[in-house]
Amino acid sequence: MPMLKIRKFRRRWVLTVFLIGSLIFLLSKTLSNNQDLVNEQYEIKRTFLRQPFEWQPKIPDLPEANSSRQWICRNSVQGQKLIVDERGYVCDRGHVVSGGCCDLKHAHTSKHSCDTCKKNGCCETYEYCVSCCLRPEKKPLMQKILKEGREALDKLFASVDNLFELCLSKCRTSSMSVQHENSYRNSDTKHCYGENPPDLQASLPV
Repeated sequence: MPMLKIRKFRRRWVLTVFLIGSLIFLLSKTLSNNQDLVNEQYEIKRTFLRQPFEWQPKIPDLPEANSSRQWICRNSVQGQKLIVDERGYVCDRGHVVSGGCCDLKHAHTSKHSCDTCKKNGCCETYEYCVSCCLRPEKKPLMQKILKEGREALDKLFASVDNLFELCLSKCRTSSMSVQHENSYRNSDTKHCYGENPPDLQASLPV
């Protein structure tokens, strides 16, 4: 009888040790995985923050007539009526030269125009939103937005490496522009380059 009790005690002791050991292993594995995830996020954040960013366009701000070279501009591409190029010029789609730049010889071509934009950084027209966003005085705001986005590991800021792409992305409508998942917060000014979503009511003009 005493021998049977000893065997039962040994079995319970072995089972207890096994369970405790398994628990310790699982806890250590979980902590290790969490630490690996923290380290990975830290490395991603460091990479984001150190990633080179182009704040100035590479295209000189000169009329094409003043240069024999054919400059190639990035532009907003999809506009049916208007196009904005990386220098901040807005023009009619028909006034885009073969290199993709707005033709500066046309009177309706305007630079860094905030037409249809409000003080809160939200605009009625996508191309004017991008053009306004490219204004030199907006750089501190865009630097702040870029830094906060990269620190938060926002996927949007992982894919842009210049101010033009940042403004193109910011001015597209997003979840910030809608309410109740199916209606715009402000259907008139839904393109925003700033930090805040559109006001529910119209803002004052810039």
